[in-house]
Amino acid sequence: MSYENKILQLKKMVGKKKAAESEKPSYQKPEKPAYIDEWKKAGLSIVENDFGVVLKRQVQYPFDYKHGRYELKEFFQAVEKWEQSKIEHPYSIYPGEKVLFFDTETTGLKGAGTHIFLLGLLEVDEEAFVLNQYVLADPANEAAFLFESKLWQRGKTIVTYNGKSFDWPQLEMRWIFHKNYLPTLQSPRQIDLFHSSKRIWKNHLEKVKLIKVEEEKLGFKRENDIPGFLAPIIYADAVRSGNAGGLIKVLQHNEWDILSLLVLYIHSTNLLLDDVLRDGATTYTNIGKWYNDLKEPEQSRQLFLKVTEQFAEHETGLAYYYLALQQKRHKQFKESIESFQKAIHTIDGRKKLDSYEQLAKLYEHQMKNYPEALQYTLKGIKMIQEADFFSDHQKKKQLENWDKRLQRLEIKNGKYL
Repeated sequence: MSYENKILQLKKMVGKKKAAESEKPSYQKPEKPAYIDEWKKAGLSIVENDFGVVLKRQVQYPFDYKHGRYELKEFFQAVEKWEQSKIEHPYSIYPGEKVLFFDTETTGLKGAGTHIFLLGLLEVDEEAFVLNQYVLADPANEAAFLFESKLWQRGKTIVTYNGKSFDWPQLEMRWIFHKNYLPTLQSPRQIDLFHSSKRIWKNHLEKVKLIKVEEEKLGFKRENDIPGFLAPIIYADAVRSGNAGGLIKVLQHNEWDILSLLVLYIHSTNLLLDDVLRDGATTYTNIGKWYNDLKEPEQSRQLFLKVTEQFAEHETGLAYYYLALQQKRHKQFKESIESFQKAIHTIDGRKKLDSYEQLAKLYEHQMKNYPEALQYTLKGIKMIQEADFFSDHQKKKQLENWDKRLQRLEIKNGKYL
């Protein structure tokens, strides 16, 4: 055989080897658990696919179904509000965008041995909102459980409550164990209402656990609910005993979680976009700050102005503070001074100190009023000396910087006199 023919033969052999390596290994379908018929009697249906068996529960809600103080159809109004607003915001959902409200229940909080045993998925079709809940039959059927969720399909926006930090990473980890068999899990757009709720109700709600938000903001109070920490214990007992009676209560818990996601999205959209203020000054100040961080300064300014106009002065200190910063940035120096002066009566800590500094700068550089600049500098120095929010090193550095301003102003003030 010639040298050229040997080379060609070797290339063919290498090509065959690579093709063989790229083929996914065959999947050995597991047996059905012995207790699966008992779970069916509890109200679950059995679904079989190429990877095994999964239990399923489906609930349909008419558009006028009410959860708390909201009807589910108000979701469509919320989407329409975002379309009309033209605001770029993480909450924005556009007409035609496929949305999936998503929540899980797991056997633990983290670690390779932690399984997702319940996937809850709520979406809308032409006639109703449809909740599909998939229950893991046993660990051997996990590939069937994950596949049946159809989360490998493209084009859906996922709405969660702490899903970015917990639910989705947990799903990704479980998917990895079956990557040789399952279609690739997609990386969808996510709207996480937990992080948004922290922003909206900062310094207003002590805790933003979903059950707390439900009671205080959504008008929904659970009755005969199980504590979330019991869910994995109940699931383990159902697997061990074959009795799924308690497991149905876990599905009810998950169902309420997901319905609350939907109405929380509606409620939050109303807070963000409605002209009428329906919550407290702190809430709308937080939203105004959020808009400012999102580079929506006009929306932010309008909210701060509404807060200062519609709430008592003792509630509006932070709104005045943020408004003053915006006014200074737009060279509205007199308005900025007035806002800072109103802010310092009701704010404290670093923001109050910053207000003294901003007033000292405005009076010195823009208004050329050195006596006023000197007075605010002295107030700032006194506040630093008495502050408990600085370390000794920080306090020393602050006093050094403020002393430079004091010396400069004393010289300017002397010339002015």
